[in-house]
Amino acid sequence: MSINNVFGIAGSAMNAQMVRMNSSASNMANASTTAGTQEAAYKAKRPVFEAILSEQQTTLGSPTVGGVKITDITVDATPNSSIHDPGHPDADENGMVYLSNVNEVVEMVDMLAAARSYQNNVEVMNTAKQLMMKTLDLTKV
Repeated sequence: MSINNVFGIAGSAMNAQMVRMNSSASNMANASTTAGTQEAAYKAKRPVFEAILSEQQTTLGSPTVGGVKITDITVDATPNSSIHDPGHPDADENGMVYLSNVNEVVEMVDMLAAARSYQNNVEVMNTAKQLMMKTLDLTKV
């Protein structure tokens, strides 16, 4: 495995975690939204990751062995809750207002986990860079 593979793998992981953080941020932004029907109510989005274990990914024209890719962004199937509020602008004919199915606690934990994973991959890149610099220093004799 070359040093380029380390950067490619860590880069793909950082990209995946950024998508995960963006999904959580979008979910948090829509946590308080309401709708007049169950179908129109906001449903949380979840990215689906897949490991890349062979030369399936290309980074800057060179094949990379390993990493992660995003295969899909799914919709959370948790049912939306509803409240009875006939005076609400989004209330249906029965006075029901449908809320998003976003759980703010779950989103915060997911966002913190994504941020930590992103930081770990930055540290992998920094370590690989330091090793490369030390290797170059060996040639200065």
